[in-house]
Amino acid sequence: MKCIHIDMDCFYAAIEERENPALVGKPVAVGGTSPRSVLCTANYKAREFGCRSAMPAYKAMSLCPDLVIVPVNMTLYKEVSQTIREVFKIFTYKIEPLSLDEAYLDVSHTNSQTANIAREVRHLIHDRTGLTASAGIGPNKMLAKIASDWNKPNGQFEITVDEVDTFMNSLPVKNLWGVGKQSQKRLAALNIETCGDLQHYSRIELYQHFANWGISLYDLCRGIDHRQVKTSRVSKSISKETTFSENINNLDDLLSQLPKLTERLDLSVVKAQERELIVKANVIKLKFADFTQTTAEKAANTLDHTLLRSLLTEAWKRGEGKPVRLLGAGVRFRPPSAEPELDLFNKS
Repeated sequence: MKCIHIDMDCFYAAIEERENPALVGKPVAVGGTSPRSVLCTANYKAREFGCRSAMPAYKAMSLCPDLVIVPVNMTLYKEVSQTIREVFKIFTYKIEPLSLDEAYLDVSHTNSQTANIAREVRHLIHDRTGLTASAGIGPNKMLAKIASDWNKPNGQFEITVDEVDTFMNSLPVKNLWGVGKQSQKRLAALNIETCGDLQHYSRIELYQHFANWGISLYDLCRGIDHRQVKTSRVSKSISKETTFSENINNLDDLLSQLPKLTERLDLSVVKAQERELIVKANVIKLKFADFTQTTAEKAANTLDHTLLRSLLTEAWKRGEGKPVRLLGAGVRFRPPSAEPELDLFNKS
């Protein structure tokens, strides 16, 4: 495959700076300013102070008192995104949008150099929107996405087939798909810091340590990714979960954990709404110390923090006071009528 991952640079904030040149050179974020609001994005000036997407607005303002927070203008962002999609269509019909500001392009059908195509895509985006984009080029989706972060902003990086082995050998494992902070700790406990370290483990050994995820790690650390660029993606749900280091034994302490989840969930729901997805229900999941679990759900057309608290209370009562080891919160989306619904928390 000849794959390009295009990622717009601070998309929302860049549009706001384009619309209001007085913002240029200032730390700018897009989001809300209420105590419960989170940032959707922050420009590079704001990031110098530690501001980032999904951060509560109050925390961002404490880090950067001069931060300018601009309200979300989703209509405008969608219009600009559509202009960018039209640029993609000039080069390929195999386009997999991930959100308004990033997408995979499969250009395997062309004989042109992939790096030249990526450069032309970025040039046309800037010409038509005044915005900059970064690109990653690779023989599969994973490598293209990793590469797009290499020369940000307004740059590109290519990993050729011949370079994969060398590149992966020194790549930190934190760059792999699915490796978060907790996964990094588990890997570090085995003295695994780079993909080269990980390659010393057999498929069976990785399965013994990480179950099915270990089988995926065996391929990913070698730069192997068989996923194809999909031209249509339908999300059935979004959820966030946390497993507590110590079981929680009372409802008040459990309720106090919910805002941490909803802060993370807020941004994901905004991203989903960019793709015209409509919320149909809010859901809470609890897993108890004995590994039994329950899910409470109620219809709603938006992410409702008050409703989630009510559902959490309902789910807690079902457990008859049993200690809780995991809390999950999420939303279901209204799926196309022709497709069956999937379990919100079903993980492959």
